[in-house]
Amino acid sequence: MKHCELCQLLVEPAADVLIWRDEQLSVVAVAEPEYPGFIRVVWNEHVKEMTDLDPAERTHVMNVVWAVEQAMRNVMLPHKVNLASFGNMTPHVHWHVIPRYQDDAHFPNPSWAVAQRAGNPEKLAARRALLPQLRAAIIDRLDSLP
Repeated sequence: MKHCELCQLLVEPAADVLIWRDEQLSVVAVAEPEYPGFIRVVWNEHVKEMTDLDPAERTHVMNVVWAVEQAMRNVMLPHKVNLASFGNMTPHVHWHVIPRYQDDAHFPNPSWAVAQRAGNPEKLAARRALLPQLRAAIIDRLDSLP
C-alpha cells in the first residue's frame, strides 16, 4: 500500500534497519534515540489485524515476538520489556518490542507519554554499544525457530 509507512519500509529496508526476515515477517531496528534496542516485528504483507492471519501465522508472529523479547532480555538487561501492537496510525500488523529501564526518559509511564526526565547520555551510549550483540542474538534465536 503506497500510503503505509511499514509497507514502504519493507520494500527496500536499509541494512542497518533490517535485522532478520523470512517469507512472512521482518524484524527491524527502530531509530529511537531514547530507546536503543527498540525493535519492530512486522508482517511483510499489508494485513490490518492479527485475526486476518490464520492460526499458524498468528503463532509464527508471536513466536518471533517472544524470541526477540528473550534476546533483548539476555543482551540489554532491561528492567522491563514492553510489547505493544497498536496500528491506529499504521494499520499493518506489527509488534513493538521496547526495552524499558527505571532511568529511561518516560519510566514508569509508556514510552510515548510525556517525558519524566532527560535520558542519561552515558547509559544511553552504553545501551547503544550493545546493539551489535542484540542483533546477533536476535538472528541466532530466529534462525533456530522451527
